[in-house]
Amino acid sequence: MNHKDSAVEFLRLCATNHVTEAYERFAAPDLRHHNPWFRGDAASLQEGMAQSAAKNPDKIFEVKQAIAEGERVAVHSHLRMDAQDRGMAVVHILRFRDGRIAEMWDMAMPIPAEILNENGMF
Repeated sequence: MNHKDSAVEFLRLCATNHVTEAYERFAAPDLRHHNPWFRGDAASLQEGMAQSAAKNPDKIFEVKQAIAEGERVAVHSHLRMDAQDRGMAVVHILRFRDGRIAEMWDMAMPIPAEILNENGMF
């Protein structure tokens, strides 16, 4: 599996309440991340992702595009907590080392009720 497919599968598993499997299959043991709501270690982020998945069992994760360059992958997606949620546009950037995710960044923007841009967010 290439880095792009691994990144997408990791995020898909995390969004669909398979967080432990995602980390076992794809995360480096010393994974670092830059999400400001959790400590920077893998265990803290994994716990937060598991809590989110349990709280939102009907989460919908739809990849809009994924771009890979060397050891880095960017995944632009539409994430909704359930079918009625407008959700948010999310970009994850993942850095791989030896075939596993070693570092991760994520940025999210809520989708407003009214969008002035005729091109939409995706």
